[in-house]
Amino acid sequence: MKLDLMTGLYVFMLAAFIGFEVIRRVSPLLHTPLMSLTNALDAIAVVGAIILVGEGKSALAKILGTIAIVAATSNIVGGFMITDRMLKMFKASGPRKP
Repeated sequence: MKLDLMTGLYVFMLAAFIGFEVIRRVSPLLHTPLMSLTNALDAIAVVGAIILVGEGKSALAKILGTIAIVAATSNIVGGFMITDRMLKMFKASGPRKP
């Protein structure tokens, strides 16, 4: 049990570090497609967290699953809001010429 927790924490820290380094080096022109990709990944995280909470193996699993659902859902909503705002910047503001 303790080994599984330590392995899980190690994988989490490694993934967080690698993810931060990859995203930090992304060109600003690619932020909108990257945001769409993270929305898709967060949707997968929400489904996994719902499954975790639904199994109800322990109180800790329910609490962490609920936190994961809230965090991933807020990230999805925020990502769509930012993407929509960025796409509005590229729309023509004046009347179109024939």
